[in-house]
Amino acid sequence: MTPTTILTIAGSDSGAGAGIQADLKVFAALGAYGTSVLTAITAQNTGGVDAVLPLPPRTVREQLDSVLGDFAVRAVKTGMLGTPAVADVIAEAAEAGRLPRLVVDPVLVSTSGHRLGVVEAVRRLLPYAEVATPNRAEAAALTGRPVTTVEETVAAAEALAAAGPAHVVVTGGDADAAGESVDVLVGGGATTLLRAPRVPTRHNHGTGCSFSAAIAVRLAAGDPVPVAVATAKEYVTRALAGARDWELGAGPGPLDHFGWSA
Repeated sequence: MTPTTILTIAGSDSGAGAGIQADLKVFAALGAYGTSVLTAITAQNTGGVDAVLPLPPRTVREQLDSVLGDFAVRAVKTGMLGTPAVADVIAEAAEAGRLPRLVVDPVLVSTSGHRLGVVEAVRRLLPYAEVATPNRAEAAALTGRPVTTVEETVAAAEALAAAGPAHVVVTGGDADAAGESVDVLVGGGATTLLRAPRVPTRHNHGTGCSFSAAIAVRLAAGDPVPVAVATAKEYVTRALAGARDWELGAGPGPLDHFGWSA
């Protein structure tokens, strides 16, 4: 059987815990064939981001045309866009209907605090998203309001949904919720709180990338958004737990994408 093809549009991670590398791992782990469009090259490891080199918009467009001209892409996810000009290239493709089942992971700040994206660039793309997946810090940057509690997370998700995406899920894995990881899903006239036990681990680098990549795979398989989001959350929770005792790098390390520790 021919595997389903998914496209990731994002930056690289030389430590392979996040970005393009993490997305391709998730696609493979969940049985999909991954293609990629690189937006930037980063020098990073578990300690942080040392350098970022955004690629020219023309190079991004050429990659996009090559992939979409040959593969029957069933879903697309975006991560780090790097510059407004690159965001314009992606938004133009989305507006033309070339990016089906679009999942926008608005990568603005890495776990080490480095600003990787541009807020306005992400806002340019949000109206075309079937699902947008900001974490609390990204939601705060996009809405200009504090997002530190579950109640504020709900308000931020509702505000972002009003900006155009069909669905918004604000992840709150580090929110104060009595040992729980609480994500807020808004869309289709409903607000849903997705709860899971918090996994105590330093290996959480690339959690957002992995979550959005898993959503894209499930959307391509035909799942409705609430089911895709819930399934992706279960996958990421398992991947966090699997890497809990790993010793990869000195800082926040990668997830167990393939269930090696199961």
